[in-house]
This record gives sequence, structure tokens and C-alpha cells, in this order.
Amino acid sequence: MTQEWRGHLAMLAFSGLVAGSFALGSIAAGEIAPTALNAVRFAIAAIVVGIAASLTGGIPRKALAAPWRYLAMGAMMGLYFVLMFEGLKTAPPVSAAAVFTLTPVMSGVFGYFLMRQITTPRMALALAVGAVGALWVIFKADWSAFQAFEIGRGELIYLAGCMAHAFYTPLVRKLNRGERPVVFSFGTTVAVVVLLVIAGWGDIRATDWASLPPIVWITILYTAIAATAMTFVLLQFASLRLPSAKVMAYTYLTPSWVICWQVALGHEVPQGLILIGVALTVVALLILLKNEEVASN
Repeated sequence: MTQEWRGHLAMLAFSGLVAGSFALGSIAAGEIAPTALNAVRFAIAAIVVGIAASLTGGIPRKALAAPWRYLAMGAMMGLYFVLMFEGLKTAPPVSAAAVFTLTPVMSGVFGYFLMRQITTPRMALALAVGAVGALWVIFKADWSAFQAFEIGRGELIYLAGCMAHAFYTPLVRKLNRGERPVVFSFGTTVAVVVLLVIAGWGDIRATDWASLPPIVWITILYTAIAATAMTFVLLQFASLRLPSAKVMAYTYLTPSWVICWQVALGHEVPQGLILIGVALTVVALLILLKNEEVASN
């Protein structure tokens, strides 16, 4: 298996794990301040990633060079997750996933300015097909629902967070100096914790941790381990092997994954026409995979 294919598989797993944070986050968002929730989840994630780094080769001294790199990346990811949970207070999870699908285009723009990465015609076609498929899923194959689309306050807040996420992707490749993904992720995660504790100390102190409902702790643990520790490593692994726009193209699968999560949590099963949108997102990914296959031959 080529490095490019490994990057694609990493992002496939990434999209499924991220979708869980939308479904669970929408339930827990109103129970705790976003800065407090994310400070704890990143602290747990830092411990998990730190142990993983130690058990798989350790953390070399050279990885500590230029710590400002981790602060820069940590600021982007911290901002993204705080604004995500703030937005989920009012934005439905599937609607938020719709906003998330804008990140590939933004990531492509940032990738050009930071790394001079060019979006090829084939890549542009894949992004367009994926966007159509995602919108089809998001609006449940209802054209009238699409025509009546209005961006609410929660969606706008989350859009700002998605800009930070899109900037983070090419920033990984720009700032990485040969560190392994798990080591680089550890430095970034620790930086997020430091920044969130400083920014959200008041919320952290004001939170009655003993009285939080179980769904909050479930969300914290899931987002810490699955949607932070694991996805950080997966994203950095893929970002070192794929152009930014291709990495973020996998966000087009997120709405479909969110629907799966919603069904698993007891919500109604979407109508059959929505499968057309799911198929279009798969087609977009196949276009990207075909591009890699041709390039490697």
C-alpha cells in the first residue's frame, strides 16, 4: 500500500470519528461551557497521546525545538473545537455538518498561500461532486428545504471555527520538521490545553463538575479519545501524505456519518433518496483515489 493510500484510509477513519462529536456534542453543549469541556477533553487526550508517543519510540529532544509551532497549531484547533460546541448549542448536528463541508475549499485556498499547493481539475471535480452529495444528504433530498436554507447564529459561529480548522491542515505540513505524527500531535495537544486553561479558567472554576449529567462525561471521554487523540494523529498522518484539499475532502462524508450516528441514537431513518447523496460522496472519493493511482503508476 502506497503512502497516499494510507493517507486516504486515515481520513476515512477520521471522518467517521469526527461525526460522533456532532451527534454527542449537540446533546451535551447546553450542559457545560465549551472552554471547560474542551480543556478537560484535551487534557485527557494529551495523556493518551503522550503515552502512545512514549511507547512507540519516545519523544526526542529535537521535537521540542521551536515550541511556537505547537502554540500556533494549538490555537487553531482550540478555536475550532470551542466554536464548534458553542455553535452546537443552537445548530442541529446535521446542519453543523453542512457547514463542516465548506472546509475543503477553504483548506485548498490556505494550502495555496502556505504551500503553493495547486488544485488540479480532477481534484476540483471531486470537491464539486462531494459538495453536491453532501448538500443532498444534509437537506434530506428535499429541494424546497435547500431553497429555504438560512444560516443561523450557531452555523455562523461554527463557520468561523471551520476556517481555523481549514488553516490548520496546511499548517501541519508547513511547520512539521520531520517529527512523527504522534509526537507532533502530542505537542499540539499540550499547547491546546495550555491555551484553553488560560482562556477558560473562569468557566473551569465555575463548573460544578460533580453535578454534570452522564452525557457530558460520555461526550468528554469520546471527544478526548476518539475525536481528539485518534483524529489528531490521523489528520497529521494524512496531512503529511496528501495535499490539504484532498485531506479535507473527506469532510464530505461527515454528514452521512452524522446521519448514521443520529439513527444509532434513536432518531428516524432517512428516506431512501438520501442514499443518492451518500453515493455521490463515495464517487468524489473514488475520483481522488483514481487520481492517486494514476500518479503512482
